[in-house]
Amino acid sequence: MIRNCVKSAFAFSLLAAVAAPAMAHVTLEQSEAAAGSTYRAVVRVPHGCGHEATQTLRVQIPQGFVNVKPMPLAGWSLETVNGAYDAPVTHREAQLTEGVREIVWSGGNLPDEWYGEFVFRGAFATELEAGATVYFPVVQECANGEEAWIDTDGGEGSPAPGVKLTPAAASAH
Repeated sequence: MIRNCVKSAFAFSLLAAVAAPAMAHVTLEQSEAAAGSTYRAVVRVPHGCGHEATQTLRVQIPQGFVNVKPMPLAGWSLETVNGAYDAPVTHREAQLTEGVREIVWSGGNLPDEWYGEFVFRGAFATELEAGATVYFPVVQECANGEEAWIDTDGGEGSPAPGVKLTPAAASAH
């Protein structure tokens, strides 16, 4: 009986040790925000691609997240890719039809053994409703491969980081 318990405990420990790296996801520091609010996104990168360093990080900006401004990161080049929105969105009573659709930090070196954070800010458009989850797909690029954190529907791929929208705060006038 004791031998079986020891074998089971060893097998569980081995499984946990092997599965732990696979469970480390790219995430957002804050997983909730008020609908219609400004949001400071901190993308947390816990590892590289396999054992390789992350050299480029791409964040896709979803429909309804506007007025995007990324924060420079020492040792990395920063680029924004602008484009049209799928439909006009409202931000501070203005109708917007285009804006930042992707942020790219490149030319850096984030070793697999290190942790990194990539920061940008923006606002959730007025049209977005409380209860919705807004996803920010992320692709890590390394010398010989990539990790794509782009699954937004609970499939078998690596999950995209997301923000659940809470009810908008009442404005005080």
